[in-house]
Amino acid sequence: MASQLLQKLRNKHFLSLAGNGIMSVLGMLNMIILYRALSVASIGMWVFFLSILLLVDTFRSGFLTTAFIKFYSGATVERKREVVGSAWFIGGAITAILVLLNIPAYLLSSYFENPSVLLFIEWFGIIYVASLPSFISSCVVQAEQRFDHLLYIRFLTQGIFIFFVIVMTLTKTASLQNIIYAYLAGASFTSLFTMFIGWSRISDFKYRTWTCISEIFHFGKYSVGTTLSSNLFGTSNTMIVNFMLGPAALAVFNLGQRLMEIIEIPLRSFAATGMPELSAAYNAENKELVIHTMKRYAGLITVALLPVCLGAVVLADVAIQIIGGSKYVGTEAANIMRLFMTFALLYPLDRFFALTLDVIHQPKINFIKVILMLVGSVSATFTGIYLTGNIYGVALANIVPTFIGISIGYWGLNRFQPFGILSVFTTGYTEAVIIVKTYWLKFVSKKSNISS
Repeated sequence: MASQLLQKLRNKHFLSLAGNGIMSVLGMLNMIILYRALSVASIGMWVFFLSILLLVDTFRSGFLTTAFIKFYSGATVERKREVVGSAWFIGGAITAILVLLNIPAYLLSSYFENPSVLLFIEWFGIIYVASLPSFISSCVVQAEQRFDHLLYIRFLTQGIFIFFVIVMTLTKTASLQNIIYAYLAGASFTSLFTMFIGWSRISDFKYRTWTCISEIFHFGKYSVGTTLSSNLFGTSNTMIVNFMLGPAALAVFNLGQRLMEIIEIPLRSFAATGMPELSAAYNAENKELVIHTMKRYAGLITVALLPVCLGAVVLADVAIQIIGGSKYVGTEAANIMRLFMTFALLYPLDRFFALTLDVIHQPKINFIKVILMLVGSVSATFTGIYLTGNIYGVALANIVPTFIGISIGYWGLNRFQPFGILSVFTTGYTEAVIIVKTYWLKFVSKKSNISS
């Protein structure tokens, strides 16, 4: 019985979901500690630093992650070595270019007055170099669908960081500078671990070829634009709030959207497991199956998220007190959370429309789409702040890029294979009913067997 249960839990869907869930819980735990250990202004500076750091990292992750999985999955052993070696070359080149750009910025840092910007300039290059091996390792294990290994990599990075943050909190030594030391320690140790255990495959660097480098580059030039522009939505909000309303407002705004991790967990997990399934249907030239698979994933996740979003709206005040502490009770954070969780029901549509466009080799549509979404997001955010004078305007503005993304994604997929947008929700509802009935029948069957 135990072995059967263990076997069920080892499937890729569960491992991917569990991995993202565990990392989100650790991230939430870390945020709970940080919000109590640092002042409101310092938290705002940390949020700005981390947002810009992750945005710039998109140049590397956006260029390589999707392209790596596409060219690595199902390839021969020789081809896999070629892809890994070529990815190391591109990843190293991107890292070197960004570090070279960081050097003059560091030398001219005395001309910058904003403390959040100074913090980023001081530490970006070092952290970027330290995280390169663990990033390549993540690409490799994800392409091999070893989501257990991916969990280890993420757990090490986040776990070491949280350990040092807890120690600093207990010893009353928590400061913004020490928090960054802890972040760097987590990235460095994880990279050393992946190199030592062989997951980084750095020895395959010698198998790189200009042909493969060119293939990855030409695919990645569109996917990096899509990923970068997509990540700019959140980062643009962070920058606008930081510079127009201040770090304290940014801390409250960030706290209000923290529970979006609840939405991101299933979206990231099922996107990782759904992409190979969509790719297989496309490679079989079965257009109807591609669209049906997309509708099944997007619709089912939307149906599953409905009670979660409703619960978050009702319990927003409780959640804010648990995550941020008493000093954030009575602020705009709870209402910001309610707004984001309401809009979140549209996110599965946008995410899986975009994923399917990539699978059917339409990254250019995705790229144009996210550019338009970014323009809409920035325009709506400035307008929202102008009209309201507070972070409510920023939260309400987030509905604009979501509608733009869904509309263009729907248009692009309908050129490939026509379908009705309402059919996504009916398919999701049907799938949910089938799953519930299946598990209910199994439960009833086991119960009757035990009683007999």
